[in-house]
Formats: sequence, structure tokens, C-alpha cells
Amino acid sequence: MFEAAPLNPPDAIFGLIEQFKKDPTPNKINLSVGVYQNEEGVTPNMKSVHLAEEKLLAAEGTKSYLPIDGSPSYRDAVGRLVFGDGLVTSDQTFLTTAQTTGGTAALRVAGELLYRVLDVSSIWMSEPTWANHKNIFTAAGLELKFYRYLDQAGTGFDFEAMLESLDAAKEGQAILLHTVCHNPTGVDPQPEQWNRLFETIQEKSMIPIFDFAYQGFGESIEADATPIRTFAKLGECLVCNSFSKNFGLYAERVGGVSAVSSTQQASQAIQSQIKKMIRMMYSNPPLHGGAIVDTVLNDQQLRQVWEQELGEMRQRIAQLRDQFVAAMKERLPDRDFEYIRRQRGMFSYSGLLKEQVIRLREEHAIYALESGRINIAGINHKNIDRLCDAIAQVMS
Repeated sequence: MFEAAPLNPPDAIFGLIEQFKKDPTPNKINLSVGVYQNEEGVTPNMKSVHLAEEKLLAAEGTKSYLPIDGSPSYRDAVGRLVFGDGLVTSDQTFLTTAQTTGGTAALRVAGELLYRVLDVSSIWMSEPTWANHKNIFTAAGLELKFYRYLDQAGTGFDFEAMLESLDAAKEGQAILLHTVCHNPTGVDPQPEQWNRLFETIQEKSMIPIFDFAYQGFGESIEADATPIRTFAKLGECLVCNSFSKNFGLYAERVGGVSAVSSTQQASQAIQSQIKKMIRMMYSNPPLHGGAIVDTVLNDQQLRQVWEQELGEMRQRIAQLRDQFVAAMKERLPDRDFEYIRRQRGMFSYSGLLKEQVIRLREEHAIYALESGRINIAGINHKNIDRLCDAIAQVMS
């Protein structure tokens, strides 16, 4: 009977990764994979994570189930990291958090909550957005609607176009917002634009969902949370966060889904519904990855180590952007690459056209998404000259 199932095409990102692995070219370059890489092209285990694991190994006594919504200590630590101590202890804002298996599961739980419990039928998201957003919310039963995001050049933010798109939004619809380091473009709103956007969301009584996968990769751990903390003082929202990037816990699948409610009763009700969704989907979260995050965030010394490591990762990406812009200006002095410097986080909409990306792959063994998105963290001192030479060739 399985012969009736149609063959599904490879995932746009993971399929390209498999193609890269099979390429025998010795100096091939992978700018497609969405993970942080160091100067050696390796996704490292962070020192803070290693130290936390040593501490856990020495103290661990059981592998029994966690509660449906995860460890209370983890939930409290995540709430404080995302919302700040002021909001967590405020008697005006009611917060609740559940541990999830990565940011993907957090988004799916949020989608199920919107559709099954809150009677939301549609969700607005940026065009472009992370490819899996569409799969996740479609699977949850929501109709997808899109707001314009990029300017005509495809490398900068067009805020007025976004607001114009949202003119068609209706009361009670959801809106998905990338909190910082927009994936796939690296293009973020400015603070005054966030404020105007929040006014629109409130005027239309929309439900915002903040996708917070890159806390600490933009400006700082605290500054990157500003949009969430600002809106949490204004109204109800959902927040989906991930520790894949800022803890390097890609394989451990660690995240959280949080809700900001207007009353204590509403907060308790929404937490009960989140737990119902989790129980239905995967019963309860895994222990190890969440325990690492919990240990680091609640140990002053380990947290200092983690914050320093994360700062070094952020600074390295900023330096790579500077080096890339300088190198491309040398090769193509008539073209403006300053937009690369203005973008933030690991990803960049490079300005490369689809046919140019294909040429990079076929002629130079340089792998990027056909949208032109590149992973800046895939650049290093060994490959930057070859990369920029190849880009200059296909752009000329």
C-alpha cells in the first residue's frame, strides 16, 4: 500500500547539505547549512555546555520523565532570559513557559493552540521567511498570509510595504514576527518601526507570535529581547524560543513556548492548554539538553562563560561581514555591498540571483540557497578569497 505514497522532493536546505557532502571537490564551501561554524569550519561544543555536562554527570541520579511542560527550574530560567526579571516579577504581566523539543516544536505547539483553542484561522508571516514556518503552520491547520518585507533590491527592509500589506489583516488573525536576526534575510526593523508595528497590531487586535531563535546574535542578550519585552507590557502574545544557536545545542532539541496573558486566570488556562498540546504531540520533553541550559543559566560562573562565548560568536560574525564587504569592494568597486554590514546574525540575503547561485555551485563548488541566502558563519580566513573571487566572477 505504500506504493501509493508520492515521492516527496528533498528538503530545500537538508537536501543541499546532502549534495554538498557528496561533492568530491576538496576546497568546496558550504554557505547553506543553518548552523554556526568556527574558523575551522566546525560547529563547536561550547565550553559552558561541556562544563555543565560534567556537572550534570556527577550529580545525575535518574532518567525518569520530566513534567509535561518541563522542569520548573528550566521554565523559570527561560522566562527570565526572554522577558527579564522585571516582567517575571511584575504583578501586571502574567507569564507562563513550557519546555519544548526545539524551536520547531514550540512553533507547532503555538500553531495548534491558535487553531484548536483560540479559534484563529489565519497567520501572517513575512515573505520571505524560514521555509519550515510554512510547513509548521499549514500542518496546524492555519491559512497562510504574507506581508511584504524586503525592498526592491531584495537586501533591505521595506517597512512601509509591510504596513501596506497588513492593511488587509483582520481582527483575531495571528502574525509571526522574527524578533532579531531575521531568517533568511538578516534584515531587522529599527526600534521606532517596532513601535509603529505594535500600534498596528493592537489596532487590528492581532495575536503576535515572536520567533526568538537567535537571542544574543544581534546586539546583546538583553537588547535582542527588547521587542518582546516592549510588547509584553502592551498586550497578550506568544513567544517561541530556541537554544540551538546560542547554546550550540542543535542535536539536543531545546526550546520553549511562552505566553503573556492579561490575568492570572487566563495564564493558568493557557498553560493547561499548552500542556494538552504537548501531551498530544510528544508527551513530555527530553531531559539532557534542557538540563544543560538550566544548569548554565542558574550557575553564575557558567553563565559568565556562556555569555562570553556567545559574545565572541556574535563579534566574529560582525567581523566576517566587514571582511566580506571589504573584499567584495576590492573586486567589484562599482557595486555597493554595505547592506551586508547592516544585516544581522548568521544569515544574509546576499543579492545573488538564482542563476548566479547555480553557477557558484556548478562551477566553483560553493553551496548556497537559490534565494541567495548565505550563512555568514560559513566564511573563514581559508575560504574568503576564493569565495569572493567566485562571487565577483558570477556577478560580473
